[in-house]
Amino acid sequence: MSRISVRGFAVASATAVTAVGSVVGVASGSVAQPNDAEATAADTTLLAEIPAGQQATVQTASLTQQADAVAIQADASAKKDAEQAARVAAAKAATAKKAEAEQAAKEAKERAEAKKAASRSSVTFAVQSSYSVSQIQAMAQQMVASGQFQCFSNIVSHESGWNYRAVNASSGAYGLFQALPGSKMSSVGADWQTNPATQIKWGLNYMNSRYGSPCEAWSFWQANSWY
Repeated sequence: MSRISVRGFAVASATAVTAVGSVVGVASGSVAQPNDAEATAADTTLLAEIPAGQQATVQTASLTQQADAVAIQADASAKKDAEQAARVAAAKAATAKKAEAEQAAKEAKERAEAKKAASRSSVTFAVQSSYSVSQIQAMAQQMVASGQFQCFSNIVSHESGWNYRAVNASSGAYGLFQALPGSKMSSVGADWQTNPATQIKWGLNYMNSRYGSPCEAWSFWQANSWY
């Protein structure tokens, strides 16, 4: 490269920077310093050494180079931001999938436990002429999955207070779950009126088939005061 082109390129860069500084200084109301005037004068002298026909070309090349540098920096920043956003999105997706998998595993386990408990027959328990609340609750704990028992107990407590002979005077609803009519519990056993184990099995089957689990039945009960 010739002396003129190299020096001209430097002159163009210095001139462009000086010009920008001058404009900013005027816009902000600052007063030009002596050094600025000297630099401008020197730049003008150097630029004057370049043939007039080449001055515009040198200046344009300098400004293009500066614009390219700014564009490269902007692209790098945008790429970095995009990569960071992708990492954050991937982490969130992984966390969501893990939570869904854990929830699915939990629900599957609960369904398996509920199915196993519901399969127990009421004849497993010795028939008695009467049953205390603690005896009935002990039966229920053996038939209902441990993770579902509290929800199951909440419903029975609200419906009958664990009285397997409870009768609603106005509707005729009967038993621990206030089945209406009570005779529908005969689908589980003919002794539905006197055997709380039969009633428990019927109630558990009802909650599982209609709501999916005792806890889902309890959620519905809380929202509607019936289930």
